[in-house]
Amino acid sequence: MHADRTSTTRFAVPVDAALRAAGWQPGRWDIKQAEVWADALREHTSPTYHRHTVFPAAVEAWAEFGGLTITPTGPGRQIAPAALDLDPLHGLHMARTLGDLGRALGTEVCPLGLETDNQALLAIDAEGRVYALDHTGDWYLGPDIDQALATLISGITPVRLTAG
Repeated sequence: MHADRTSTTRFAVPVDAALRAAGWQPGRWDIKQAEVWADALREHTSPTYHRHTVFPAAVEAWAEFGGLTITPTGPGRQIAPAALDLDPLHGLHMARTLGDLGRALGTEVCPLGLETDNQALLAIDAEGRVYALDHTGDWYLGPDIDQALATLISGITPVRLTAG
C-alpha cells in the first residue's frame, strides 16, 4: 500500500479529501441523473446537425462523479490544481468539436465537465480515457477517470495531444 493512500479509498489523500468535500464517497452511484444527462446529450442536435455519442464509459463516470463541484485546496505538484464542475451539459454545444477529436483519436468522445478556472472542456472517450480541450490545445489527462481526477486535483502537468 502506498503511504499517500488511505485505507478506505482508491485515491491519494489530497484527491480523496477534495472529492469527499465535494460530496463524493465510495459507492456513490446516481444512475438516474446519468441517464438524464445521456438523454439530453443524445437528443441535442447542433445547427449543423452534429450529434453527441453516448457510451457506457461516460455514463459510468457521470453516475459516480457527475454533479460534483470540486475545489482543491493547497498547491499543485507541478501546476495549479484545477477546480472542476463535473456536469456533462457544459459540453452540450460542443458536439462537432468532440466529434472531430474522436475522429482524430479513432474513438468516440463525450463531454464530462468543465475546468472552471480556464473553461477547459473535460471529455471522456469510449475506452474511458479522459481529455481536456481549451484555447491552448487538447490535453490527455489519463487512461481512466481516477487518474484524470488525480492529475487535475493534484496539479500534475497533463500531456498535450499532438498530430501524427
